[in-house]
Amino acid sequence: MIKVRSLVYLLILLPLFSSPAFGQDIELGIFGGGSYYLGELNPGTQFYFTRPAFGGMARVDVDTRWAVRLNAIVGQVAGDDAVSQTNVNRNLRFQSSVTEISTQIELNFFNYFTGSKKNYFSPYLFAGPGFFIFNPKAPYNGSMVSLVNLTTEGQDKKYSLYGFAALFGFGFKYSVNSRLALGLEWGMRKTYTDYLDDVSKTYYLDFDKIPVSQISAAEYLSDPSPVKHKPGMQRGNDQNNDWYSIAGMTLTYRFTIGEKTTCSDFEHSKNK
Repeated sequence: MIKVRSLVYLLILLPLFSSPAFGQDIELGIFGGGSYYLGELNPGTQFYFTRPAFGGMARVDVDTRWAVRLNAIVGQVAGDDAVSQTNVNRNLRFQSSVTEISTQIELNFFNYFTGSKKNYFSPYLFAGPGFFIFNPKAPYNGSMVSLVNLTTEGQDKKYSLYGFAALFGFGFKYSVNSRLALGLEWGMRKTYTDYLDDVSKTYYLDFDKIPVSQISAAEYLSDPSPVKHKPGMQRGNDQNNDWYSIAGMTLTYRFTIGEKTTCSDFEHSKNK
């Protein structure tokens, strides 16, 4: 697992070092906003169960239209059948931390760079790959219990607690002064797991054969509904993987490394 993470981090970091080593503008900044998920416990309501998210970022401007960015964001996602009314009889709920390392390519609608007095704002689109770590938990006897080890759907093999995501979205940049810039953005993450919420396939236990006094935490959390389901009944939908989304604001500060000697100097001065 460590080797996989190291390789992913390397692949994500490489685009940031693809620009010239000298005379390069780099923006470093912070992110603050919210995160939420779409899946079995929230099939389609945007911004439902939004939880805080925060992190840091680094951006390299390739030119006034294109930029490459690295993100490190920590957030949380959650869902509850009783609140969303998606499937009240199922009565499942969860929450999970989400730690994301991602890179994205940004396309500005207009010519833009931080510090310009002429091209000081622009909407933009972004897309890129991401790597994330999660750990779904559910309440049991007053504590939050990690669900992966409980195999709540009778899995022969535990699902992985890390995965890849394809992220895309849009935002708006505004240059406050020669060094500071504000941003506002909303991005979706398509994951390749259906277990962000620990729900995917079918029920597997026959509660008619288990005395009530002997029901374990794992058995209870597999079907916490007062009316128990039969083995093989639908618990989730394994035809659709889960999504999560992150939206919020960025604040960045522009640094210049080395002396600029490329034609981008002329382009920038021309557009100020």
